Amino acid sequence: MYICICNAISDKDIRRAAEAGATDLWALQAELGVAAGCGSCKEMASEILHDVRKQRQAAQPQIYTPAVA
Repeated sequence: MYICICNAISDKDIRRAAEAGATDLWALQAELGVAAGCGSCKEMASEILHDVRKQRQAAQPQIYTPAVA
């Protein structure tokens, strides 16, 4: 689905950029041009970026560290 109509950027494009290391909207804008036109896609692009980052964090193994008494 197209997220940024001005620059024909899809949700898949945003997900790929996030998985490749984009960490904020500014990085997405520099790499893809998202939110560089009218800006109406800014909120949706940010949500997709947040979702990908959240999924990446959940996929990382959690290391148990016992509390020192």
